[in-house]
Amino acid sequence: MKDILKKIIAKILELEARAILKKYQPRVIAVTGSVGKTSTKDAIYSVISKSFYARKSEKSFNSDIGVPLTILGVSNAWSNPLKWLENIWRGFSLIIIKKAYPEWLVLEVGADRPGDIKKIAEWLKPNVVVVTKFANVPVHIEYFKSKDEVVAEKGNLVQALKHDGTLILNSDDVDVFSFKNKTVNSILTYGLLGNAEVRATNYSIYYSEIDNEPFGVHFKVEYSGNCLPVKIIGTLGVNNIYAALAALAVGISLGLNLVEATENLSRFVPPKGRMNLIKGLKKTTIIDDTYNSSPVALHSALETIRGIKTKNRRIAVLGDMLELGRHTADQHKTAGILAATACDILVTVGLRSRVLAESAIDAGLDEDSVLQFDSSTEAGQYLKEIIKEGDIILVKGSQSMRMEKVVKEIMAEPSRAAELLVRQDEEWLAR
Repeated sequence: MKDILKKIIAKILELEARAILKKYQPRVIAVTGSVGKTSTKDAIYSVISKSFYARKSEKSFNSDIGVPLTILGVSNAWSNPLKWLENIWRGFSLIIIKKAYPEWLVLEVGADRPGDIKKIAEWLKPNVVVVTKFANVPVHIEYFKSKDEVVAEKGNLVQALKHDGTLILNSDDVDVFSFKNKTVNSILTYGLLGNAEVRATNYSIYYSEIDNEPFGVHFKVEYSGNCLPVKIIGTLGVNNIYAALAALAVGISLGLNLVEATENLSRFVPPKGRMNLIKGLKKTTIIDDTYNSSPVALHSALETIRGIKTKNRRIAVLGDMLELGRHTADQHKTAGILAATACDILVTVGLRSRVLAESAIDAGLDEDSVLQFDSSTEAGQYLKEIIKEGDIILVKGSQSMRMEKVVKEIMAEPSRAAELLVRQDEEWLAR
């Protein structure tokens, strides 16, 4: 019964979203890919919202319900039937009464299963499509036969692009770049390599001048013969560089000059749980990457912690990667090999991550430096006792592993959890 009601609500919201798009004619920027969609969507909003009246998807609203919710401008009602009725009514009122409405919508569009994006692309016709990055083993791949099937599913959004629209591609990713051959639309590319039109160079971690703690990232952006410095505070990792480049490319495609676009980007606040820097107990530094986990994102996070300067130990706290299907064991084993070179102490959470722990030990990490727990709460409570001043602590895992509970145990200001951490609303806290 619950699934039937969900489908009915989704269909009503879709019909209302279609009617609203037809009535108000907003221009649409749609972001898809396997990695970095939410960070890219938020960065794009930072770049364009000062120059245009814009709205973005909240959190990671990217499904058959999430996309219409953004178009309607309402929040997720979770299991509250009265709130869903209110959402439906608010959508209906937008249709029958002329109201102020954004001229640009920045929408994240994802796929859990085959056909998800194809259904949305039947009625959502974007003016700009941004494709971020794929991975050899994307998240949710257990529902797809292969990576190629995932790429093809995301490609439905490229096919939905309006005839006068712009396709923005990460040229460093071979699968993303291949979409250039599947459209007649104008294309703008971004990346870190030489063939990108909007390119980042001289990427490095930015350290505080006061205490030499990691503080953010900085790089130079090059476009059409111009070069400007960019700094992003409060986060680490190359994935945020890609998000920034995609956002700058969107700004350029909308007519903003590079100076204006980079100035607007300075307002970018990376979404919660994506390599965010949080002060920990005992003067430690937490890298909070707890929103979700996939092989490519985990490898990037471990590469980041391996290259960071630290006064003491590098600690990696890693929960299970879920929805990998037949790739589960191999990908946890591969992650363990990398973890052995990236951290001094490895803490794993969950049954699947036992393979990761064993692999790290086989790869040379001291067995006494590898700790295994069944739950994130247990891991957090243990960490609270063993962390020391100057430690850098990476925390990452799939959504269902609830690795944000680890961060809450060891953060210096747990009273700010609702402000800083993912999944702090009542529905999640009750689970």
